[in-house]
Amino acid sequence: MASRQTSKAVTSGSQLATNEVAGEKRRKIGSGRLPPLPPMNCSRKPLTRQALSVVNAGQDGSMSNGGNSASECVSMEFTAENVEALLNEKLKTTKFNHKENSEQMAGSIRRLKICIKWFQQREGNYILEKEKLKNLLELAEKKCDDAEVALKAKEDELNLIIIELRKNLEALQETLKQEELDKLEALDLFGKEKESRLAAEKLQESISDELRRTQEEFSCANQKLNSLNDMNKRLHEYNTSLQQYNSKLQSDLNAKDETLQRVEKEKASILESLCTARGEKRSLQDQLTSLQAMREEVIREKEALRSEVTSIRSDMQQVREDRDRQLLQVQLLSSEVSKYKECTEKTISDLDRLTTESNQLESRCASQDELIRRLTEQLAAAERKLQLSDVSATETRFQFEEQHAMVLDLRNRLAEADLKIVEGEKLRKKLHNTILELKGNIRVFCRVRPLLSEDRDGNDTKVISFPCSTELVGRGIDLMQNGQKHSFTFDKVFMPDESQESVFVEISQLVQSALDGYKVSIFAYGQTGSGKTYTMMGKPVPSDQKGLIPRSLEQVFESKQILEAEGWKYEMQVSMLEIYNETIRDLLAPSKSSVDGKQYSIKHDANGNSHVSDLTILDVRSSKEVSYLLDRAAQSRSVGKTQMNEQSSRSHFVFTLRITGVNESTDQQVQGVLNLIDLAGSERLSKSGSTGDRLKETQAINKSLSSLADVIFALAKKDEHIPFRNSKLTYLLQPCLGGDSKTLMFVNISPDPSSFSESLCSLRFAARVNACEIGVPRRQTSLRSFDNSRLSMG
Repeated sequence: MASRQTSKAVTSGSQLATNEVAGEKRRKIGSGRLPPLPPMNCSRKPLTRQALSVVNAGQDGSMSNGGNSASECVSMEFTAENVEALLNEKLKTTKFNHKENSEQMAGSIRRLKICIKWFQQREGNYILEKEKLKNLLELAEKKCDDAEVALKAKEDELNLIIIELRKNLEALQETLKQEELDKLEALDLFGKEKESRLAAEKLQESISDELRRTQEEFSCANQKLNSLNDMNKRLHEYNTSLQQYNSKLQSDLNAKDETLQRVEKEKASILESLCTARGEKRSLQDQLTSLQAMREEVIREKEALRSEVTSIRSDMQQVREDRDRQLLQVQLLSSEVSKYKECTEKTISDLDRLTTESNQLESRCASQDELIRRLTEQLAAAERKLQLSDVSATETRFQFEEQHAMVLDLRNRLAEADLKIVEGEKLRKKLHNTILELKGNIRVFCRVRPLLSEDRDGNDTKVISFPCSTELVGRGIDLMQNGQKHSFTFDKVFMPDESQESVFVEISQLVQSALDGYKVSIFAYGQTGSGKTYTMMGKPVPSDQKGLIPRSLEQVFESKQILEAEGWKYEMQVSMLEIYNETIRDLLAPSKSSVDGKQYSIKHDANGNSHVSDLTILDVRSSKEVSYLLDRAAQSRSVGKTQMNEQSSRSHFVFTLRITGVNESTDQQVQGVLNLIDLAGSERLSKSGSTGDRLKETQAINKSLSSLADVIFALAKKDEHIPFRNSKLTYLLQPCLGGDSKTLMFVNISPDPSSFSESLCSLRFAARVNACEIGVPRRQTSLRSFDNSRLSMG
């Protein structure tokens, strides 16, 4: 009977515990952490012997009281020692006292129920704690994702700021380079102005010498007044005209002195602007250094933030793995608890395992709390660093705005400097053209070639000397023979040791005039073997042996690139021809067969331009293209061997470069022409030993040069009729000799004593050319009127 009651009590207790566990699973508990296990406070009542009826009647009461006490003791907590003592407790049974035995069994069952209910509550707490941890992990993951998005956005913003700073750095570097170039250009302009001033001073000295000589001639003329009355009137008129011309020159000199003073003032202002530009350059360099340091600091902070984000991601991954392991452990724990509910007889071993696992869970929960706290602190630190980076980015943006304003100010100053440079360039062109007009439109340079080994035929007599006086250094040349001295003075005299570059420097400004819209002509004259072709063409290798034509083309195309930055656009056309035996040959014709027997005619229009019919004219865009055409023309040119020269030019070579420039901003158009002419050398039949075809060539060359001399003599005498049509050469050169062209002649001299007579003739001819006065050069400019006609000569 007692055993049946005991089994019923155990069954009802197990059912009650199952119902309570199901209710506890549905309950929501707000506490986050499990409290410690205090010692069990339920006291055991002493058992007394009672009557059977009292025992039977009180059994139900004791059960009900036990239920109430169980509900009261559920709030109690058990320690591991209490649970172990409860499980190891042994009932003291009396063999015939069933009532006492049943009471002891009921008390033990009641205590077991309380313990089981306490464990069910702890299980519910663990489930709620698991859900709360899961929510916390989800929130932490969400915060980490938000932090990653924010960090990525911040990283993109910092990258954009760095890119913008790099662009600003590149723009500032380009501005500095441009300022350096402007400074160099200003220095070059100052040097050129200084040279122009020195040339003007030399010109003033030459004019004073000319005035003194004129006064001497006037005094001589006064002495002859008694014998020549008619001549006296003419000389008186001539003297009056000279005085008027002298006064005009003096007034021009005064005007040029005032212009030079203005140039000096502008030079001082340019130097002051250069000093200010240097100071601004230093400040910009300091700012660039600070910007680079700030950029490196921002990059380091970005790298630190990346490393911190990487560590946070690894910690989050570890937290996820721990969470998965805990979920698996909770599932295992749930299965074990269900088994424990089904078999209460096995509670001892299950309680031990649950105790161990609960301790492990507590320690893991504590470690997870600590890990979450650390992650929260790391996130807070990352947020603080992001705020600091925002502050630094704001400061960087403010500094960038200041630098941007400074760059705008520098650009405005640069634009003002560009305007000043343009005005200075206009003034330079005006001064240069004025100086050329004062020096005479036909200028003459004399060049003496070095003495060669084949020139020394046992005769060491020196026939050429150069005066050492201050007035004639670099301008005078003397020929000596048999004690007789012949002195000549030209615009420039080059000694035998002068290089090709130093010769070109003297004509570089004249070549520049072609780009300014003037007609420029340079031709070389002299006997055969005197170095005319070397002066004009030179040798391609080495580069310092290049002649005037290649160097002029290089300067033209380099100046073209510089002027294109100022709004100019240029188109250039090239033609090359030779006059051989009074016949024009096209050196750029596609094939030689197409030009054999072809007749070319020369015509002049109202503007003083020369047209050669059917002449090949090619557009060029670089100096390399023109060099190729020069090599092609040199292969087609007529050369021959004589006793005076191994490779003697047997024709007159004419190179023409026509330049058309348009300024897009001002709609101004200029048309310039550059003519570079290598004349064939004059020679004597007795020395050259020419026969057959060479004889015909020599006769044609001497005839054309004689026609050139006739034209020069007529120009010097100011005759009404100038015999330009006597030769193809003079008719082609008519714009250069009698028009509005800037013309320069190179007279080449051989130092060989055997060539004294030819050298003397060449120098006398050059002196006559230097005395010629032709038309004033006129600049060909207009407002955007395109002329597509192709000209071979200007």
